[in-house]
Amino acid sequence: MKAIMRYWNKPSRCAYVFLMPSIILLIMFNVLPLAAAFGLSLFDVPITMNSAKFVGLANFTEAFHDDRFLNSLKVTAVFTLIEVPFQVIGALVIASFITKNNFRNKLLRAIYFLPVICSATAVGIMWKMILHSNIGFITATLQSMGLGKINFLNTPGLTIFVVSFISLWRSFGISAIIYVTAIQQVSASLYEAAEMDGAGKVKQFFHITAPSIRPTFWYILMTRFAGALQIFDIIYITTNGGPNYTTESTVTYIYSRAFSSASSMGYASAMSVILFVIIMVVTVFMYRRMNREE
Repeated sequence: MKAIMRYWNKPSRCAYVFLMPSIILLIMFNVLPLAAAFGLSLFDVPITMNSAKFVGLANFTEAFHDDRFLNSLKVTAVFTLIEVPFQVIGALVIASFITKNNFRNKLLRAIYFLPVICSATAVGIMWKMILHSNIGFITATLQSMGLGKINFLNTPGLTIFVVSFISLWRSFGISAIIYVTAIQQVSASLYEAAEMDGAGKVKQFFHITAPSIRPTFWYILMTRFAGALQIFDIIYITTNGGPNYTTESTVTYIYSRAFSSASSMGYASAMSVILFVIIMVVTVFMYRRMNREE
């Protein structure tokens, strides 16, 4: 027993004891499901898991010939290109205005962060009611202004922008708060020196603030990109992929193929693996780009 205690008393080894619960959870809920998805992707497996037929790469071949899957990739890409730039750049601009620790800025930070702590289900239901074509507040307001009846959640070409806005509204606050924290760590002496040299607020932002928080910028860009490519909850609650699959994301389609009446866990796993590879490639590319800039 004493030998064991001496072994674990060293800080470099004792740290693993405290990390062990997190490591166990990571393995149980991330590593093992990922390995299972890779394994299931090679089989034809129903949702009941009572039989399995080895099909090799047939599920992947089917995915790349599945028009609905290819459309879901396109929808996910469009959603990402709409949501991420506004998320990353818009949050940075807003954060630069609410950095100082006064009452007004603290109140604004709380307001921006409030949707983050709300569940996606509550947010989706709320916006679905607000934008409802018959009883929605915004729809009724626009009609009273003589702008006609707009079906925000059932109009091809428009609904994807509406869903992107809802997702942006819900997650905007966390990006802004992270930016605020990063900006507050920038040395005040840099701004004082810039003011003495006659630099205005705009020049200070581009020449001091933006370069100083570049690692934070890349962190938010990578995490938001990965999150946007996995969008599910808001779309599932508000439109469920409609109208005519114009808002059906890849994860929404994977869910429908895994748990519908014609379910195929193997095929759904194959699509999950493809999405995983796409996210991994994008993340690695951004990470290497960030390291080169640093």
